[in-house]
Amino acid sequence: MNNQVYIETYGCQMNLADSEVVGAILQNEGFLLTKEIEQADYVLINTCAIRDNAEQRIRNRLRELRALQRQRPQLRIGILGCMAERLQQRLMVEEDNVSLIVGPDAYRRLPQMLSHINNSEHLADTELSTSETYADIEPVRFDTNGITAYISIMRGCQNYCAYCVVPYTRGRERSRDPRTIVAEARSLFNQGYREVTLLGQNVNSYRWTNNQPAAPGDNSQTAEHGSNGVTGFPQLMAMVAEISPLLRVRFATSHPKDLSDELLQVMASHPNICRCIHLPVQSGSQRILKLMNRRYTPEWYLNRIDAIRHYLPDCSITTDVIAGFCTETEQDHQATLDLFRQVRYDYAYMFKFSMRPDTYAAKHLIDDVPDDVKTQRLEQIIALQGQIALENNQKEIGRTYEVLIEGPSHRSKAQLFGRNSQNKVIVFDRADLQPGQYVNVRILRCTAATLIGEVIA
Repeated sequence: MNNQVYIETYGCQMNLADSEVVGAILQNEGFLLTKEIEQADYVLINTCAIRDNAEQRIRNRLRELRALQRQRPQLRIGILGCMAERLQQRLMVEEDNVSLIVGPDAYRRLPQMLSHINNSEHLADTELSTSETYADIEPVRFDTNGITAYISIMRGCQNYCAYCVVPYTRGRERSRDPRTIVAEARSLFNQGYREVTLLGQNVNSYRWTNNQPAAPGDNSQTAEHGSNGVTGFPQLMAMVAEISPLLRVRFATSHPKDLSDELLQVMASHPNICRCIHLPVQSGSQRILKLMNRRYTPEWYLNRIDAIRHYLPDCSITTDVIAGFCTETEQDHQATLDLFRQVRYDYAYMFKFSMRPDTYAAKHLIDDVPDDVKTQRLEQIIALQGQIALENNQKEIGRTYEVLIEGPSHRSKAQLFGRNSQNKVIVFDRADLQPGQYVNVRILRCTAATLIGEVIA
């Protein structure tokens, strides 16, 4: 074998960041990364388990890969990430063309495991860690535009929302040494990147005690911005933002119960921290939020919206919402629609409820909302949000924004696209501009999803 590895990623930004860590670990041990699956000796699929349809996509993909395995019997397939952790060795029984199962905290052992796979071996490692953050690994960058990049700042989650598998597939929260985060961001900036997004299941709960030992290989100085020996998320954001005013900083995702005024004040004092906050609401009904174990009320949530608009009047707000959670009534659904009308989100990720095994909901609640009712409610949310997004964008016409150019427009090579601080996509004529430049763009027209403008001096 030539030790060529093809990595395929499904799911969230955290999974993409994990795949970049996996690529770095394998490269450091002499494996070759390939973008051509036909050349691969190993195909590693980094999976998502957040909804059933995400897992079904992986099952379908494994069936497609059987044809490639018939042509190349030496090809070995591995499943990484959340689906691997949830199903563990059972997955190799159900999908007999899978040779390797590796959970999200066992990636350092991948090179050794790949080296030991032969025609008769099946290997699995799904042990979760209370300390692994991969802080000393400098990720490779897949499918990069050379302008924007993700940085994972913490792993795991312990909020235990009733519908969510993440605490069971990624383990408990642990934060990464801020010195390594700042070093990674600075390295990206020096390579020409102009935007980083700090990632965590709940970035607001990032917390590092400064007397903890540095990560292996880290020679940086002690974090400077913490108080009482602790670096929290507001301090970390300031540290990254202060690398350079030319480096934009974003983050995802915030939990409403932990969104602090201190963070909003830090954002307001640093113009290069982007004016966009993703604040998942999930439901507008207090009864449903309690069943979900979200640990805030609609009133608390709206208080946080008011705080955002007080400190950051130009901030865009996006969200997640679930239609048809257990026992949801029409009254509960209408409360969600009312909240959407009140907040007026710029964008929303909207889903039907999907019961996931091993969650609190699966053990203690009944998925009793008929699927056609879930679909109808979801369609109503989507229609309302589409109307709000269009109206929000129409208000942008005539305004001028600083835009970071990311690359060619998907529809026309004669145009470029970029994003403003509010994370809105803006399309404009190419002229002699290049990705990585900042330009001022005046908005001329819009759709619900895109702003169209012209570059001005």
